Amino acid sequence: MFTGIIEARGSIVSMEPVNRFERITIKSGMDLSDVKLGDSIAVDGVCLTVTGLKIAAGQFSADVSPESMRVTTLGSLRSGANVNLEKALTLGSRLGGHMVAGHVDCVGNMIENRSVGQGNLLGFQVDSCKYVVEKGSVAINGVSLTVNKVEGNRFWVMIIPHTASLTGLTQKNINDKVNVEYDIVGKYIEKFVSAWSHSGGVTEKTLRDYGFM
Repeated sequence: MFTGIIEARGSIVSMEPVNRFERITIKSGMDLSDVKLGDSIAVDGVCLTVTGLKIAAGQFSADVSPESMRVTTLGSLRSGANVNLEKALTLGSRLGGHMVAGHVDCVGNMIENRSVGQGNLLGFQVDSCKYVVEKGSVAINGVSLTVNKVEGNRFWVMIIPHTASLTGLTQKNINDKVNVEYDIVGKYIEKFVSAWSHSGGVTEKTLRDYGFM
């Protein structure tokens, strides 16, 4: 699990095929002293397993499956591209953003990037906004953000200067693609509600019995 609070920006050193996978090597200024083989690092919001490590060089490698290359933006990246990085949560970590799994739900398109005061209003179009609610959370390229507005299959977020400087989101152009992960809470609620649909749906008693009230 992750928080959506980006720890560092990294650059792709190389991408090379290994068996049926793509081995991606990334260099950054992120502290890797507590990272070991098998640990998880989110790369632009995609949870990857560390398969190679050069701590002195500030580099790590991960093998990306064909499915992950297909359903995320990783398949379109090339050497030199910049990516957002976050190490997995530990039990003592602060939860500064929201619970992010690193499992991308869809690839969205940027439809707006407009300066508003000191910040930037960013708009995105996705296949469906059924898990996106105003004032709720969403992760864009691994960045935990609060949803400002939802209209149909489009939603908007506001980026403050601090977030812009750490994540590169405001450097995106119209029609650029981004990784989108919806708030996992909404997906669990949907599954919980659908499981009770055969018995008349969720009632106030159901919510009390399961500790929601």
